[in-house]
Amino acid sequence: MLELSGITKNYGTHRVLDDVGFRVPDGRLTGFVGGNGAGKTTTMRIMLGVLSRDRGEVTLDGSPVTAADRRRFGYMPEERGLYPKMKVLEQIVYLARLHGFSKPEATSRARALLEELGLGERLNDNIETLSLGNQQRAQIAAALVHDPEVLILDEPFSGLDPLAVDVVAGVLQTRAAQGVGVLFSSHQLDVVERLCDDLVIIAGGTIRAAGTREGLRREHQGHRYELVSTGDAGWIRTEPGVEVVEFDGGYALFDVDADETAQRVLRRAVEHGDVASFTPRHPSLAQIFTEVIQEVAP
Repeated sequence: MLELSGITKNYGTHRVLDDVGFRVPDGRLTGFVGGNGAGKTTTMRIMLGVLSRDRGEVTLDGSPVTAADRRRFGYMPEERGLYPKMKVLEQIVYLARLHGFSKPEATSRARALLEELGLGERLNDNIETLSLGNQQRAQIAAALVHDPEVLILDEPFSGLDPLAVDVVAGVLQTRAAQGVGVLFSSHQLDVVERLCDDLVIIAGGTIRAAGTREGLRREHQGHRYELVSTGDAGWIRTEPGVEVVEFDGGYALFDVDADETAQRVLRRAVEHGDVASFTPRHPSLAQIFTEVIQEVAP
């Protein structure tokens, strides 16, 4: 497991990271989200040793991360960094060779990975002739070709169409199922919601929320409920302590001021007709993100 604790980074008098700490567990996908300038890329570069830190520690399985450890990491920067004049297969084979693989093994690994990412028909195309989405897939291949134990991906879904998002998501889920710890940043919160096991939210260089996807949903659930009834639920609009968000005949989405109010509404619903369902409504990750960011806004 990769872990950060107490990471602080200053540029002159400006503090860009302040006591940043979180974990990237093995075999899980960790979404790392925050607004522009929140500190995501700086944090990732410190994890990789590309940037120094002023304080704090980065550990792998409890021990300080070494240069040898980082050779077992896979990294995809937000900025594309492949050689534009090289052919796709040639580029990934070259990177595999840099990790010590023989040419036949490097070629076999690169070809299989590129086919897995949907680039099997583009192996002999120059990188610069690919669409931006296909360049992104090639960049992901570059991060994966040496079978890293930890993956750190900065905006891996940027520029991908929905089909390509599904392909890349499947590749990352496969790697996590094989025990790889995956940290990925993204502004596409719907993708994060669908993909991540754990979530880390950063704002202003500080971790504002971190935990499992379901744990954060429960923590930020509030008092919103959904009622589905075979009867007309119009009575709910006059219930004390209830604020209706959506209503349609026997369906109501509403907020309550206390758990006791929710129980009273349930009892009344049973009295008025058959209740098909009465459930707490968990917030989406986008809603949690918005709530957390608003809490710290100046």
